[in-house]
Amino acid sequence: MAPIVFPANQPPARFYLGGPQISSFRSDKPSGPNEPEDWIASTTYCLGCARSKLGMTVLPDGRLLADAIAADPEYWLGPGHVAAFGTDTKLLVKLLDARQRLPVHAHPHRDWAREHVGAKHGKAEAWYLLTPGEVYLGLKEDVTHEELLGLVERQDVEGMLGRMHRLDVKARQTVYVPPGTLHAIREGVFLIEVQEPEDLSILCDWKGFDIDGFKDGHLGLGFEKALTAVDTRKLTRGDVERLVTSDASIGVALPDVAKEYFDLERVEIRGKKMLKSGFAVLVVCEGALEMWVAGEKALDIDRGKTLVVPFGDGDVELKGSGEVVVIRPPRGQ
Repeated sequence: MAPIVFPANQPPARFYLGGPQISSFRSDKPSGPNEPEDWIASTTYCLGCARSKLGMTVLPDGRLLADAIAADPEYWLGPGHVAAFGTDTKLLVKLLDARQRLPVHAHPHRDWAREHVGAKHGKAEAWYLLTPGEVYLGLKEDVTHEELLGLVERQDVEGMLGRMHRLDVKARQTVYVPPGTLHAIREGVFLIEVQEPEDLSILCDWKGFDIDGFKDGHLGLGFEKALTAVDTRKLTRGDVERLVTSDASIGVALPDVAKEYFDLERVEIRGKKMLKSGFAVLVVCEGALEMWVAGEKALDIDRGKTLVVPFGDGDVELKGSGEVVVIRPPRGQ
């Protein structure tokens, strides 16, 4: 089976604005105003959508990607991955276009998520910036649980943002967001988001968003309990800067601490480049390329294309001139 190129998969009616930069990047027709996320090679459905499977990727033959993987896991994921993780891809990849500042929010650690909501994963995440912009990450000072709860109940957005580190991030830099860390993305940022495969968010502000946070911002637990998932400890500026890549280097683009969750590599092709075998999600960021599998040309791909490469395809060669981000699960056995 050749690697599979996916069309946009943008769940509609999300609670924040976005979508035009995804359409432009993909050279697609304009999306709706509240379609800010493109879920790529997704085996995960949106929160509350277990019946409709909204968010899950459908293959050209009509099957869900998740079902295809379950039917032949060693082909898709490889024996080492299956031995370590079963049929779980361990990945959720998105394009994200923020046309308004995203709420201050956090995602739980997997241990907390397992205990409190029965989820298999938490939600560590990382951002690969396709455009420059501003982000907020972590607290500049220790905050008690009671203080944070008060900020949320009063919807004191400036009080929250004022306690957080603000970062100017360049295109091609990567930001790692540990589970439990408060964060927000400013308006105008366009990025690739890599996450554990769950749709779990604890919202701390929701002014100006199409959501009732008092009702839907706390995973059904109430904020008293939900906010126990948030790391309220101070991060120094140095702590935060170590979560951000220092330059647009070629190769592995994540700090070591992120590798228990996923891996991300920036690959530049000037002529040809071999990608090692293994399940991978690819986003073509620049250029025009040929993809060769088993010595034969399989695909032409260019800027804006997103695709999945199964383990069973073996080593894949890219020829031409361009730039690709390659996202992989954590290493199996």
